[in-house]
This record gives sequence, C-alpha cells and structure tokens, in this order.
Amino acid sequence: MEHTILVCEDEPGIREAITIYLQSQGYSVLQAENGAEGLQKIKDHEVHLAIVDIMMPVMDGISMVVEVRKSYDFPIIFLSAKSEELDKINGLMVGADDYLTKPFASMELMARVRANLRRYEQILTLKNSSDAEPSGIYKNGGLELNTTTKEVRVNGKLAHLTPKEFQILEMFMKHPEQVFSAAQIYQSIWKEEAISTETITVHIRKLREKIEENPKKPIYIQVVWGLGYKLRKGDE
Repeated sequence: MEHTILVCEDEPGIREAITIYLQSQGYSVLQAENGAEGLQKIKDHEVHLAIVDIMMPVMDGISMVVEVRKSYDFPIIFLSAKSEELDKINGLMVGADDYLTKPFASMELMARVRANLRRYEQILTLKNSSDAEPSGIYKNGGLELNTTTKEVRVNGKLAHLTPKEFQILEMFMKHPEQVFSAAQIYQSIWKEEAISTETITVHIRKLREKIEENPKKPIYIQVVWGLGYKLRKGDE
C-alpha cells in the first residue's frame, strides 16, 4: 500500500530534504511548517506516519502531538536539535513512538520510518479486513485486548492506545500476575538494551490513564516494589 507521511518542520531546508528522501523511497508526502498546520493536514488527509519537529512557531510539536493522540494512533517520530535525555522523555511522554536528534543521517531516518510503518501497516491491514475472524482476544476484568484488530476496550468502550502502549499491554495481558522489570519491558518492546527505564515509567503512566478508572489507584497495572510491574488478574 502507498503510505502518506506528514513532515511537520519549520525549517524549509530540512523539510524539503526530508521530503526528497521520502519521495525517493516511494512515499507520498504532506508538508507543514508548524503544529497548527500539521493538525489541519491530518484532518484533511489520511496520514500513516508523522515526522514532527519539537520546536516550531504557532504550535510546537509537543502541543501538536497531544492533540493528535486524542483521535489518532499512527506512528510519530519526533525531531529535535536537543540531545538531552529529558527532551527525549518528554517527547515519548506525549505519545511519540520514536525520536531522532538533529543532525541525523538520512538512512537512519528512513530505517526508522520503515520500521514504524511496517508495524502500523499490520494494524491497518487487520483493522480493514472484513474477513478477519475474531481471535487472539485476551480478557482481564473489564479489559479486552484483541490482537487481530489491535483494539483495546475498557468496560466495552474503545481505548485509543499508541502502538507502544498496545504492545506493553499485550505483554501484560498474555502473562497476568507475572512481574516484568522496566528493563525487561523496554528490551522486549524496543528490541534494544535499556539505557534508561524512565521511558517505561512514562509509558506505564500514560497507559494507566487510558485503562484505569483512577490512574492514581490502579487496579490493573501494579507496581511490585523493587522488581517492576505486573498485571493483576481481575474478576471475569
């Protein structure tokens, strides 16, 4: 399938360079020079992935992604001139799936784009398949996770999870009551050694906000002090 990628970047030179790279690989590209324009592009077109700069006029990337994540779950790759770990964590906190620090190699960006689109294409294919039989459904109390449709429901209501949040919850749902350390979760989902476990802390907090009635008093994802996290087996 042809993928449409939104490039939201206020520097024309960088925006054009990324566009050229993407088009050379066969992608359809939309351009925006600030977050507000990016949001409008998303409303007007079907977007499969967004590359978003953090520092932009009118509306910055963080604010834009906060709004995007209220309605859309396509992958988002953040770009930033900053290299501090805190900046990366803030980007992941609001729902980004990946992060690149400027300057970056075009081949690295393309590799990240392909990897994120590959995962998202699987989700789209399954969701749009009318012949798909309901299977791979995991239930725990009021939670229901469907690995075929890639949907999560909380007490029957659809919850909008990012791909990473879905993967984390899927791991928990398949292994209720099993304790996973933050490093184990990171290595399992990101497929690389964990440099910082703060990323997992952020994702767990965001996941709780979407599946728990009271995120401050979670009944599903619980901390096992000194060890990690587990999904408490709920009443059927």
